[in-house]
Amino acid sequence: MKDSHDLIKHREIRFCHLHPDSNQARSALLLLSDADGIIDIKHVNELCLYVSYDVRMLTLQAIEDVLARIGYHLDNRLLTRMKRSLYSYSEDTQRANLGCSDSTDNTTMIFVKRYSNNYHGCRDKRPEHWRKYL
Repeated sequence: MKDSHDLIKHREIRFCHLHPDSNQARSALLLLSDADGIIDIKHVNELCLYVSYDVRMLTLQAIEDVLARIGYHLDNRLLTRMKRSLYSYSEDTQRANLGCSDSTDNTTMIFVKRYSNNYHGCRDKRPEHWRKYL
């Protein structure tokens, strides 16, 4: 059996400074703090987060994909891209060796939680039995 210490990954997520939100790391911290699989998340500065997560539930690639889809600008300097590729390969290999599925349920739940917390006009305040009537 694998040591649980090997399954907890500690990674750095860096953001690009060319974004309207000058403090992307703080807003990303608020978004990711209640995601399943995230063990710890720390705000380092306006452009950097330290994330600890369980590789059986999440990967760095899944976290960064969610952030990019929402509109965050990740750092794409050469060294950062190389680290990202290495982490992606090693985490995918480790998950395959553990027999973990490639399910994206956890990353989908980040979107669902964000959508449910936003105010929008798609909520009907009437009780379920009243919705059939005009």
